[in-house]
Amino acid sequence: MFVGFDYGTSNCAMSFIHEGRAQLIPLYDNNAFVPSTLYALERAFIAELVATQLTDGDDKRAYAQSRAALLSQARAGKLEHDLESVREGIFFGAEAIEHYIAAPSDGYFIKSPKSFLGASGLRQQSVDFFEDVVAAMMLNVKNRAEQYLQKTITQVVIGRPVNFQGINAQESNQQAQSILAAAGKRIGFTHIEFLFEPLAAGFDFETRLTENKTVLVVDVGGGTTDCSMVLMGPQHSQQLDRAQDFLGHTGERVGGNDFDIQLAQKILMPHVGMLSPLKTGLPMPLMPFVNAMSINDIGAQTEFYDTKTGLLLERLARETLEPELLTRFINMREGKHNFAVVREAELGKIALSTQAQHRFPLDFIESNLAPECSATNYANASAQLLQKIAALIREATQQAGTHPDLVYITGGSAKSPLIRQVVRDLFGEEIAIVDGDHFGSVAAGLGVWAERVFA
Repeated sequence: MFVGFDYGTSNCAMSFIHEGRAQLIPLYDNNAFVPSTLYALERAFIAELVATQLTDGDDKRAYAQSRAALLSQARAGKLEHDLESVREGIFFGAEAIEHYIAAPSDGYFIKSPKSFLGASGLRQQSVDFFEDVVAAMMLNVKNRAEQYLQKTITQVVIGRPVNFQGINAQESNQQAQSILAAAGKRIGFTHIEFLFEPLAAGFDFETRLTENKTVLVVDVGGGTTDCSMVLMGPQHSQQLDRAQDFLGHTGERVGGNDFDIQLAQKILMPHVGMLSPLKTGLPMPLMPFVNAMSINDIGAQTEFYDTKTGLLLERLARETLEPELLTRFINMREGKHNFAVVREAELGKIALSTQAQHRFPLDFIESNLAPECSATNYANASAQLLQKIAALIREATQQAGTHPDLVYITGGSAKSPLIRQVVRDLFGEEIAIVDGDHFGSVAAGLGVWAERVFA
């Protein structure tokens, strides 16, 4: 059976064709989306879970050899935690978030691994790690989808951004796509195709067009923003080769996660000492605070939890004129609550899309700590990111050499009125803006394309 698989930065979803239309598959009761998060009691459990899926003798032996140390640790970990299977010690989606918040120091938590797949300079050990994490998360979705469909899924179209990273794009894209392909094969996908996510979102929309249009698809996801100018409509929809219909493509690693991080850095970090004056008259070093919130940057997280940062914070605690604020930051670091802070920033970002003020409950750092932010302040904090998105839209339009008949906005982060205003500022009021299924359009479009390539 074939499906479309949106392995997203923020959420994962899968679709299939039912009675001629793409339909999202319920994964958790009636919910078709699972947050892209994983929590394991032991890192090694992830490798053993993947190993159990391998059936080919040569592949299984090669994998066991490359992960020998981890598989040995997994056996010891099962005894330590009194588990019969590593499945009992791995959690996904909302369950993963709940376990992490309850015990941030006890297990291994990863959020939005897709953000890391194109990172420059990854060693083979890191590539192996991301292959395992992606495979485990894909397996969770695949198993739940197969349970719902009562069929085995072997063919899949997986969505990918135009560019996984802003620098060394070609090398980055090859690395990231190779990780996704290797992970998919290990869990039983025998035929894997890839499709740009903004095009997938557009294909879902195209099924509802009754006349030909030049459509600018603006897909603002959790990790990337992609823009595509595409010729769509009845004249184009049945063609398998759509190369001549794609007039322009741009994409960069700027998405919803970046808005969360920016909000956390600029609005929340001052409440834990980021801008506090020092007795020396020098400014407070910003890097520890920036690194703390950069949860999508491996290097930043490594540096934040490095011993040198701990020693720096001890010195700054003696030099700051506001020691009570820096104590909050030190407590956050010791409790490994930086992911939780960014999570509250994400929830606040969502709230500020529809309300003028929001309080951020940070009582896991200090009792009654609840900084407040206005929608205006949030917009100001996001200005640089919005400018990047505007530049991507302008570039896609320039590549196409024409203005769109309409703009189709999709992606979870595109629900923000700030994104809509960017489009209005660029094209004025005369061009129609159509909102897609912000979370489901990519998955649905991937299902549409899967039918065309596999049926």
